[in-house]
Amino acid sequence: MTQIICDGNQNQAREFRTFTASTKVTEVELNELERAAAECGIRLGEWIREAVLKAARSSSGALRADPLMTDIVALQLFLTNALSPVACGERMSAEQYQELMRNVKTNKHRAAREVVAQYAAENEKQKRHA
Repeated sequence: MTQIICDGNQNQAREFRTFTASTKVTEVELNELERAAAECGIRLGEWIREAVLKAARSSSGALRADPLMTDIVALQLFLTNALSPVACGERMSAEQYQELMRNVKTNKHRAAREVVAQYAAENEKQKRHA
């Protein structure tokens, strides 16, 4: 359990980092980590902490699509549904366009999760066959 230490300058309890989680890396890996931290403009230890916590929080079991993936899938949904009638020589009314936009906004998160799940399943299948 994380220890709570009271900061004398504040009236409220503040959580201090009092535990260490460590690992060993090669010199090449250390250089890679230092370069990544420098690119972010933060100290190596802080960069490692953020990276490890981000990985831990994203592995909570539930598949989530990041915002970029969600927007890519939304664009795919939009283009697929907008270009299909155009390719057939049809025109889209303003009402149809608005309905298409509502449909994309409503379904993009679910569709992105499905794409991520599909990639995860394919990746797992490849691991088993390797």
